[in-house]
Amino acid sequence: MKKPNNRKRGKVSKSIVFSIVFLVLGFILAYSYSLSQSDDGSDNFIANSQFEKEESFREELIEQQERNKTLREEMLAKQEALQEFESAFSAGQEDYSEIAAEAEKLRRYVGLMPVEGEGLKVVLEDGEYGSQAVNPNEYIVHESHVFQVIHEMYISGAEAVAINGQRIHSNSTIICTGPVIEVDGIQHPAPFTIEAIGKPDVLAASLELPGGVLDQLVNDNVVVTVAEGLEITMPALLSES
Repeated sequence: MKKPNNRKRGKVSKSIVFSIVFLVLGFILAYSYSLSQSDDGSDNFIANSQFEKEESFREELIEQQERNKTLREEMLAKQEALQEFESAFSAGQEDYSEIAAEAEKLRRYVGLMPVEGEGLKVVLEDGEYGSQAVNPNEYIVHESHVFQVIHEMYISGAEAVAINGQRIHSNSTIICTGPVIEVDGIQHPAPFTIEAIGKPDVLAASLELPGGVLDQLVNDNVVVTVAEGLEITMPALLSES
């Protein structure tokens, strides 16, 4: 009977061990490769996802910038329109203020509203005459004398004029009837007080010009008294006439 070949057995055992080692080593290499591939894919996925987010944010930022630009242009256009409107409104206000001021001035001038202001007062009185006077009419105040004073007041810039407290206007009638004068149908006895609202120094200087109204009244034997720098109040016209 033959004995087992130990040498042959040893060779088989080594082959089995090497096979197992190579198998395990192959498995480890395959697993490592799989893991590396999995990691690379995950990294690539994360990188791609991050890039897509950044690209989305970039597009949103560009879109928002364009929107801001459009809104800024609209705001500038609105501001220009507002400035034009304010300029037009200011000009309209100025025009309205000028018109209103002119209208009030005209109402004051024609006597449709009461007025008050600084001015002067001129009092006309009959002159003294004796029994030897040839013509007593040469010593009394006539409507022509009143007209002279009123006319001088207006051309000197008077805003309003009154006789014995009665406002007069451009169409007023002044008639002398004996010892009284009639203003728009209302009689007033002497003395006659003529009040004028305006610059007192200008009005007084106009009356006192050499050879002017004051000198003419004195030459006609009329007693004249002038008081300036007064605060004068006048009512509106008594009627539309």
